Amino acid sequence: MSSPTWTPGGLSSELHPYAGPCWRIVEAQHRYSTLKLTDSLAEQALLEELIEESKPSIPAECSHLHFLLSTPFRYGAAYPRGSRFRRAGHTPGVFYAAEQVTTAVAEMAFYRLLFFAESPETPWPSNAAEYTAFSAALDSKAGLDLTLEPLSRDAAFWLQHQDYSHCQTLADAARAAGSEVIRYQSVRDPQKGCNVAVLSCAAFAKRDPVNTQTWRVHLSDNGVQALCEFPSQSVEFGRNTFADDPRLAGMTWERGTRFTRPRGTRR
Repeated sequence: MSSPTWTPGGLSSELHPYAGPCWRIVEAQHRYSTLKLTDSLAEQALLEELIEESKPSIPAECSHLHFLLSTPFRYGAAYPRGSRFRRAGHTPGVFYAAEQVTTAVAEMAFYRLLFFAESPETPWPSNAAEYTAFSAALDSKAGLDLTLEPLSRDAAFWLQHQDYSHCQTLADAARAAGSEVIRYQSVRDPQKGCNVAVLSCAAFAKRDPVNTQTWRVHLSDNGVQALCEFPSQSVEFGRNTFADDPRLAGMTWERGTRFTRPRGTRR
């Protein structure tokens, strides 16, 4: 199978408007991790300000955005490992999100399991972890949709589990063509939902997240169970959900559980 050879000129004719919400998930303690280091909210605000100053700079075109939206675009530090549409090194940022919150949960669940697959001696956590799902509003006149013809003809390259080289080459050409958003099918979501890769901060229609949800995610020998109370919804991923990815095919499922002592108890 020959590699796709999309050029900026060829992609420019495939640009179409893209608008709608997208969902991203972060660990809930992003808001609270510094509280335990300070004695007051004022001290926490000062500490957060000092931490912010030590981080790589935010591009001017992203500086108006809430930090949850602008963080993936920070420059100044080398991107440690390549991702689907971003090369490793000092490369432009990408905001990865999903059109449906359950697709975002599937993506997060896969990478949590991947950590344990690569750490077979690590016991499962006894308690569910808390995550914040937030939606951002997108409105761009320059989107690429890899699920539609003619780009969908190369789906075999866009849907690779580990080899991101073709997607990264496409992203380079997409940027040169002026694309701000790439829509593509998730390879993690068993329902085949779609993800979006935001290449430019100009694609955000609003500076702040539009909506937030709290999800609790539990990992065990049986897989992953994720629940959200408001609005009430849940999703489950069994042992074989991600088995088509060779990195999880040999997962050690039977392992001990790490019990966490409740706060305030004596040793």
